[in-house]
Amino acid sequence: MDNVTATAACDDTCAGTEADITEVKAKLVDDTSASELADLFKALGDPTRVKIIHALLQSELCVHDLTQVLEMGQSAVSHQLRLLRNMRIVKRRKVGKTVFYSLDDDHVEQLFVLTLQHLRHE
Repeated sequence: MDNVTATAACDDTCAGTEADITEVKAKLVDDTSASELADLFKALGDPTRVKIIHALLQSELCVHDLTQVLEMGQSAVSHQLRLLRNMRIVKRRKVGKTVFYSLDDDHVEQLFVLTLQHLRHE
């Protein structure tokens, strides 16, 4: 493609589609929800947190169990769990001095499983 043809192609502008822009705009997610959703995906953007979620998808575990599974120190695991708890991705249940962690609800499990299936093209 010569420069004249390339320039002509670049000068073509999009005239839009047949979509009802007003309707799309009216249904657009609000700023607060968009921010919360972005924060959720940021929380899922760390490999350690992803491994914690995957482990908790399989079984309710205590911090000690997670340190063994992840081969990490208790402080590092606790830090990640605190973050996940603040994002309402995991919840905790205390029995005596032991704290057990699990996924907060089925939505977290569905989000995780669907994303994993998407990546694996299942």
